[in-house]
Amino acid sequence: MNIIFTITCSLAATVLLCMTNAVLRQTTPEPERVSVQRVRYHGWSDSIIISNGRVEAVVVPSIGRVMQFRFVGEEGVFWENEELMGKSPEPESKEWGNFGGDKAWPAPQADWPRITKRAWPPPVAFDSLPVVASVNDASIELLSPVDPAYGIRTRRRIHLDPQKAVMKITTTFEKVAGNPQRVSVWVVTQVRDPLGVYVPVPQTSIYPAGYNKQSPELPQGLRVKDGLLSVVRDRQASHKIGSDAGTLIWVGAIHVLRIDSPRIDKAEYPDGGSSVEVYTNKDPQAYVELEMLGPLRHVRIGDRIEQTITYTLLRRTEKDPAVEATKAFLQNRN
Repeated sequence: MNIIFTITCSLAATVLLCMTNAVLRQTTPEPERVSVQRVRYHGWSDSIIISNGRVEAVVVPSIGRVMQFRFVGEEGVFWENEELMGKSPEPESKEWGNFGGDKAWPAPQADWPRITKRAWPPPVAFDSLPVVASVNDASIELLSPVDPAYGIRTRRRIHLDPQKAVMKITTTFEKVAGNPQRVSVWVVTQVRDPLGVYVPVPQTSIYPAGYNKQSPELPQGLRVKDGLLSVVRDRQASHKIGSDAGTLIWVGAIHVLRIDSPRIDKAEYPDGGSSVEVYTNKDPQAYVELEMLGPLRHVRIGDRIEQTITYTLLRRTEKDPAVEATKAFLQNRN
């Protein structure tokens, strides 16, 4: 009887284990596989798409930008300049080649005339030269030439979460030549004309009004209510503000984009202490810029500074854009 009982129990345990494994296979989602594909995009033959099956990012090395971020099969949220599609940058031009998308510049901009001998356009290797792209572990890495004025090259790693609608970009400035400098990583993301841009104002903001005015006039409809700063794009004039926040939220008709880069406590930031900035452009180019700035650092040859930014794409679920922004902020707060 003991032998029979032991065999019966072992058989029951095996059946139970098999049933448990079957349930786990049915209820546990299979991890998505991040794929990378080389494509032709709006005339740029060297383009690359990285996708996790839910969202995808389009990278164009010949213009050094992440040009688009979108749900697969849907319209993207980044702004793209249709007039420059398929064209190459012109580093010697006195006019800025504004392609759109997401790129990294050195801050503060006020130092450009002293370092590059021109106030505008941006330093050439940060904005107007092709970069080299490589694929590493289902991510894309972009490496720029060394900027002749700053002696810095930029390395950007674009990575998608295997399952979530989340992209992370780590931007690294590597000092390889020239004199020591005081610089900050400044990431500029140009986004389509929104219903509103929102900044969750820190409770202990260093700014009495909750923002830092950076243009002669304040943005149209600027409002601070219940800890949330909001602006809309003015079609007639361009405006800019800064903040000591670590999050920016863009709300469109269909999608929501949240951009995060936590502020480092007690660090020194450019532009009067701004860790985020919002720029709204006037017509005819209908876009806004969501800008993230890292702490200022003194860099010498061999030094590296970096900033990681998280881009989360969501679909609209609320009628009120401000309610949508609050929901987007709170759901990923932790």
